[in-house]
Amino acid sequence: MSDYIIKVGKRKTAIARATIRKGTGKYLINGYPLELYPIEILREKMLEPIRILGDRSKEIDIDVNVHGGGTTGQADATRTAMAKAIIEYFKDNDLEAEIRAYDRSMLVNDVRRKMPKKPMGYGARAKRQKSYR
Repeated sequence: MSDYIIKVGKRKTAIARATIRKGTGKYLINGYPLELYPIEILREKMLEPIRILGDRSKEIDIDVNVHGGGTTGQADATRTAMAKAIIEYFKDNDLEAEIRAYDRSMLVNDVRRKMPKKPMGYGARAKRQKSYR
């Protein structure tokens, strides 16, 4: 195990950089404790890799810097970055298999992006309506 590891997670336009190091079980998102994250569903989503880790989660500190996108995109990017960092830090194939079986999207960046707006319309698919009256 090295001193610290930095991993990146992405979702839409949100980018999260997770730094993992030996510690006492502190998890910070942009300098604030993860336990104080205001949206409960997203907090639980970000805690999934830590819960899968189990008792070993008290051996590490994770500091995540996330920017861009919205709250859900940032939560997904944070979750991916944390899971990747945990796997590389512990170098445990069983842990990787367990995370992959739980939810593969924890280890794979979501490459989907918004479609560009097209001419003569209000968005990617919506077009101006005609009335003929």
